[in-house]
Amino acid sequence: RTIEKFEKEAAELGKGSFKYAWVLDKLKAERERGITIDIALWKFETPKYMVTVIDAPGHRDFIKNMITGTSQADCAILIIAGGTGEFEAGISKDGQTREHALLAFTLGVRQLIVAVNKMDTTKWSEDRFNEIVKETSTFIKKVGYNPKAVAFVPISGWHGDNMLEESTNMPWYKGWTKETKAGVVKGKTLLDAIDAIEPPVRPSDKPLRLPLQDVYKIGGIGTVPVGRVETGIIKAGMVVTFAPVGV
Repeated sequence: RTIEKFEKEAAELGKGSFKYAWVLDKLKAERERGITIDIALWKFETPKYMVTVIDAPGHRDFIKNMITGTSQADCAILIIAGGTGEFEAGISKDGQTREHALLAFTLGVRQLIVAVNKMDTTKWSEDRFNEIVKETSTFIKKVGYNPKAVAFVPISGWHGDNMLEESTNMPWYKGWTKETKAGVVKGKTLLDAIDAIEPPVRPSDKPLRLPLQDVYKIGGIGTVPVGRVETGIIKAGMVVTFAPVGV
């Protein structure tokens, strides 16, 4: 609904390609309201899941914040720039693409989606996509991922190709295929790939453990601790214990 709303507004202003950028602009505005959040959170609903996107910084200077975000994820989406030189820089020995894939696996994120972005800048080239898939498969395998269990999706975040709906600019693309415990799964878009994420088994029968990621002080509300429930369950009105005390 949000995308449709922005698409309508952008189209009215003759800036149809800005629709996805406008979603992130809204995120920026929310962050600037007085709460400084190192990782941006955005929620949306797919046909199958309620999804929380943790937009982790890609810049090397903010790698600590990226670790904070990645450690809370059930699946990592590796956004790879398909532009000439950009992909090569990312997977070089000191490249951020390689480092992020390694960190995701090391932090226990076992599911991975690879989105090859900026396909519009490659003139929707099948050869370029295949080249990137081949190179990426090699290095994620070294990291620990099974490339056969990873969906590779060619997208244009700017124009929206293969994000929510199948692109008409890449007729050569027949969709992604990945192996899962339940069998082979197929799809066309990034949305399909997100819906193909296998929900992890939550140890809800164990005692509550909720590591705190951060604490926000919000006017009119008070102190708000934030984190992810690792084990057990939490409900409104529950009495919980903080540890360690006296810190």
